[in-house]
Amino acid sequence: MERRSWLVDASIYIFRAWFSMPDRWHTDAGMPLNAVYGYAGFLVDLLSRVQYGDAVAAAFDESLGSCFRNEVYPDYKSSRALPDEALAFQLQACRELTECAGIACFASERYEADDFLATLARLSAEQSTPFSVVTRDKDLGQLLLHEGALWWDFAADQQLGAADFFERFGVRPCQFADYLALVGDTVDDIPGVPGVGPKTAAALLAEFGSLEAIAARFEAVADLPVRGAKKLAERLPAHWEQVRVSHQLATLEDRVPGVDALPKYTLLREHVAAVCEYLDALGLAGPMQRRWQQLPTGGLQ
Repeated sequence: MERRSWLVDASIYIFRAWFSMPDRWHTDAGMPLNAVYGYAGFLVDLLSRVQYGDAVAAAFDESLGSCFRNEVYPDYKSSRALPDEALAFQLQACRELTECAGIACFASERYEADDFLATLARLSAEQSTPFSVVTRDKDLGQLLLHEGALWWDFAADQQLGAADFFERFGVRPCQFADYLALVGDTVDDIPGVPGVGPKTAAALLAEFGSLEAIAARFEAVADLPVRGAKKLAERLPAHWEQVRVSHQLATLEDRVPGVDALPKYTLLREHVAAVCEYLDALGLAGPMQRRWQQLPTGGLQ
C-alpha cells in the first residue's frame, strides 16, 4: 500500500472540541476537559486510518502575538485573545496526549502551525509521498499545489483536491496567497483592498494570473468585465504596498528551520498504554480509554 503523510492541524480541532463538546468532564481540581475529550476522540479516529510506514505529525499554534508575521504587520491577529487558564490547560493537555501517542509534535513562538505543515508538505512532495492536511483552515489549501495532496476536514469528512479547491474559491492553490492579499482575511486581521471581494479577486487572477502581472498592467484592469472596473484600476495602485504586505502575511513559510525529515509512525502498545494512563490521570478513564485500546498496534519496541 502506498505510504502517505498525515499532517494534522491540531489546534483547530482542539478549538472545535472546546466550542462544541458539552462541559461534562472535569479534573479533580475542577478544570474542564471537554476539549481534551473531543480531541482524544478525533485523534483515535484519525489513527485508525493510518497505515504502517505512514508519516504522522501534529502542529500546534503557540505564536499568537510573537510570530514573525507580527514583525511585518504588528496588527496581525491582534483581535484574537490569548487563551484563558481553562483553555490553556486543555491546549497543553492535548499536546501531552499527542506526545503520549508517539506522534511528532511541532510548535514555536516564531512560526505558526501552518508553517510547520507547509514545511512537512514540501518534504513529502520532495519524496513523492502523497499527503493529507487534516484541517478546517482554508489557508492550508495553498498546499494543494503539490501532487497527491488532499485538504481534509476530518470532522465533516470532506476532502478537497486541487480541482475541488478551484471550484470552491475560483482560484488555483498557487494563487491563494495572492487572492487573500486582495480580499483580506478578517479572521487573521489581514487587510484587503477596499471594494475587492471574492468574485473580483478571482476575476483579476483569472485574467492576469498573479499579483506581479496585475502590477505590471494596472491600466488594463479598467477593461475587465467587472463592476467598477475603472475605479478599481485607480484603487489598486493606491493600495498596492498594503497588498504586498498582506501577501507576505498570507504566504506560508515552507522552510521552518530544524524541520528536515518526515516523522515515520507506528502505533505501539506502549503508546496506547501511555495514552490510557494519561487519560486516567486526568479523570477520563472509561469509554475513551476503551476506544484507544481497540486500535491495532505494531507491538513493543
